[in-house]
Amino acid sequence: MAFLALGINHKTASVDVRERVAFTPEQLVEALQQLCQRTESREAAILSTCNRSELYIEQDSLTADAVLAWLAEYHQLNLEELRACAYVHQDDSAVRHMMRVASGLDSMVLGEPQILGQMKSAYAVAREAGTVGPLLGRLFQATFSTAKLVRTDTAIGENPVSVAFAAVSLAKQIFSDLHRSQALLIGAGETITLVARHLHEQGVKRIVVANRTLERASQLAEQFGAHAVLLSEIPHELVNSDIVISSTASQLPILGKGAVESALKLRKHKPIFMVDIAVPRDIEPEVGELDDIYLYSVDDLHEVIAENLKSRQGAAQAAEELVAAGTEDFMSRLRALAAVDVLKAYRQQAERLRDEELAKAQRLLANGSSAEEAMAQLARGLTNKLLHAPSVQLKKLSADGRVDALAVAQELFALDEGTTDKPLQ
Repeated sequence: MAFLALGINHKTASVDVRERVAFTPEQLVEALQQLCQRTESREAAILSTCNRSELYIEQDSLTADAVLAWLAEYHQLNLEELRACAYVHQDDSAVRHMMRVASGLDSMVLGEPQILGQMKSAYAVAREAGTVGPLLGRLFQATFSTAKLVRTDTAIGENPVSVAFAAVSLAKQIFSDLHRSQALLIGAGETITLVARHLHEQGVKRIVVANRTLERASQLAEQFGAHAVLLSEIPHELVNSDIVISSTASQLPILGKGAVESALKLRKHKPIFMVDIAVPRDIEPEVGELDDIYLYSVDDLHEVIAENLKSRQGAAQAAEELVAAGTEDFMSRLRALAAVDVLKAYRQQAERLRDEELAKAQRLLANGSSAEEAMAQLARGLTNKLLHAPSVQLKKLSADGRVDALAVAQELFALDEGTTDKPLQ
């Protein structure tokens, strides 16, 4: 058996190449089945994201060239161009690579959590395609377990590294229980969408999306069970908002100091956490001068992100050690698994010989022999038959000069040189 991980990523290939090597969800099942047929792979899975396309394969004897040639042919790419930016990992190196990828150690953003979900999707699609068997299946499960351990036992995924995540994390620091908080999101672009997702996952009590067009606000609000309003309704919604996060393309401030002062009076000075992610700013800087207002700009968030990235890098060494341990554990269990079939066959042979000799002993008893004689014959016959094949093979190996095999036999049969019979003087 042999494992292979082959692919390209953001470190080795430009976005132009990555786009051409990527697999669409609709292509994956057919591609997996074709990959197994064309390269004689017994098991295969494909991970395809914006930053990487990787093939995970298991077969008796792997040749990366055949897999690479198939990949180039499938995407109609120049083989040499693909070879120049591809990487190949085999056996324990392939296992380690998969575990590093799933743990976020090989990501563009160190420790990012999305890749584990993408790896699980790749496994699910391969199962659907019927291209994952017992060995690759075990490797995926070991990979998921190691990645989970990295998440729980290190700080690599604890700190935010995106603007949206940083904003929500700061909100959690100010409000100990977000389940009781209400949030007002201004804008409906990609960043606000991410903010809405993070707040929804944190169980925020109520989310309001305010946007220049109600249709766009409604589309976003529908995804997270939120309420959509126009920008003109912000002063009304501000009164009930504990969290305000804004990211629009407006060239002028949307929220001024006067509107916030009025809302604070009605709120009886209950604090409001605000994050202005927009450039130019959506919230007048003077708002930050008000008591009970915690206002952060996009620059403040970048400082948090930079600091958290340093923290993640510090945790990366511990994560690498967990990955190394996970790799060694998996390969050790795999090697033990390889012995199962041999042990099963050996046991079946021994049980067959036992049954033959037992039948002979029973016939001796039936013919009037004493129990002692039958037992002695059983012991002699079973011993001779169990030792016959190993003795023949050891003599042959010795004649062939296989001293190494004799040493293995000594270890295999747990023979202590100090207790073996010595020749007569």
